[in-house]
Amino acid sequence: MEAILRDDITGLVLAGGLGSRMGGVDKGLQLHAGRPLALHALQRLASQVGPLAVNANRNLDRYAAFGVPVWPDATADRPGPLAGLLAGLQHCATPWLLSVPCDSPNFPADLATRLAAAAVQAGAELAIAEAPEADGRLRPQPVFCLLRRELAAPLQAFLSGGQRRVEHFADQRRAARARFDDAAAFANANTADDLRRLQPES
Repeated sequence: MEAILRDDITGLVLAGGLGSRMGGVDKGLQLHAGRPLALHALQRLASQVGPLAVNANRNLDRYAAFGVPVWPDATADRPGPLAGLLAGLQHCATPWLLSVPCDSPNFPADLATRLAAAAVQAGAELAIAEAPEADGRLRPQPVFCLLRRELAAPLQAFLSGGQRRVEHFADQRRAARARFDDAAAFANANTADDLRRLQPES
């Protein structure tokens, strides 16, 4: 497999969730260090990929104000991050799509480079990040995912069959994993308390 260049990758921030563990708020618009979480993710991705986009299902005008395309889920039942990935694959014009969740503002600055290298080395269709837990066991971080655009059709079929988990989809494809040793880089804000803990110290 040939090297994957920066401009071969569209970066997609997943902000289409229900935010149920945060009281139903639109998580991507919650403030972290004075800026919306989704904007943090976009700005962190900007130096790693070519085009950028957001997957969102409400407040579309506010996301559009970030200056990138906004791609809602194509499915009505909001089945989770896989629906956002499908929207990205259906819209992106590059050979590869890299997804990150809106609620992990400190993800690695070399995420795209290392996922791309893992995919090339393994001849894979997709690559996901993994990082060690406190006990040393590696934990997959499946929403940090690099996928070939051609996976749109198989992913749509997977969702149509009632499947919802990114890991289960990856298990059915030629998948690679890239290890990151800093587990804290993947810390996310599932709850309001999580978001408070992520705030930088003043």
